[in-house]
Amino acid sequence: MVMTITNEELPRHLASGLKPLYVVFGDAPLLTIEAADSIRAAARAAGYTERETYIAEQHFKWSELHNNAQTMSLFASRKVIDLRIPSGKPGMEGGQALQAYCTNLNPDVLTLISLPKLDWAAQKSQWFGALQQHGVMISTDDIPRSALPRWVAERLKRQEQTADIATLEFLADRCEGNLLAAFQEIQKLALLFPAGALSFDQVKDAVMDVARYDIFKLSEAMLNGNATRYAHILDGLRAEGTATVLVLWAISEDIRTLGKVLQSIQRGGNLGNALRDVRVRKDRQGLIESAVRRLKFPSIERAMLQAARLDKTIKGLRQGDVWDELLQLGLRFAK
Repeated sequence: MVMTITNEELPRHLASGLKPLYVVFGDAPLLTIEAADSIRAAARAAGYTERETYIAEQHFKWSELHNNAQTMSLFASRKVIDLRIPSGKPGMEGGQALQAYCTNLNPDVLTLISLPKLDWAAQKSQWFGALQQHGVMISTDDIPRSALPRWVAERLKRQEQTADIATLEFLADRCEGNLLAAFQEIQKLALLFPAGALSFDQVKDAVMDVARYDIFKLSEAMLNGNATRYAHILDGLRAEGTATVLVLWAISEDIRTLGKVLQSIQRGGNLGNALRDVRVRKDRQGLIESAVRRLKFPSIERAMLQAARLDKTIKGLRQGDVWDELLQLGLRFAK
């Protein structure tokens, strides 16, 4: 029997026990990332201590999938096989391998397969039919506009905030077609305002601030190593009275991303795979790649420590000039 569930239904399903095969497919990157993260977290909690990741691109050796699923290390009795097929087209060899794999699932292995949105032909293929027959399918298609206010309300509820219908509709209009942008806006509201009801004016001003204050352009200047532009934008943010916690959040996210990519490369991975593993958005891959080629991990590690100290300064746990420290943090990346 085919079992297809949504992102909202996934937590309840995982709480009832894990299945050996999960397939995440759809065109909403945020929902795909969240679904895969939830499955991996549930697997870790259930004792799947080992994880192997494969990206099925051109020249991928499909025989490795079967061989590694049947082989356990000396240090782990259960493991996760994390297979990603970015094109959604495994080809003839891959399709046959997936069909054979489904008929011989290892009970000590949880297999997670990630796919993009598939066309009609792919969903009618034999390999996809095999995945449906033996696995749990999680659909991660984009949220339609009519359902977006309810989705925003649920996300606000998770951070103990609420908003009226007009405010939810406003957020939905601003973020329609881009769940990642909606996710960032909702996170920002948690940073700026306490738990409880949000007014329309609070939300409107917070959403408009991003466009006016160029917080993310500040981060771009930092990644490019453009010290003059970074200092100029930071001065503008300060003059406009931008919340320092929001500025630190924006640049800290990119610093952490740089650290993860550089660590992956240090372990022997290549840059392309590292960018995919860390889930760097395509529109920011060029910026991250340029910074990674210019910087070394020890300097990123020091920057992360400085950002942690700055967070304490903002919270009043240590003395310091927050804006000056934000400037010094960004200048670490200057060319």
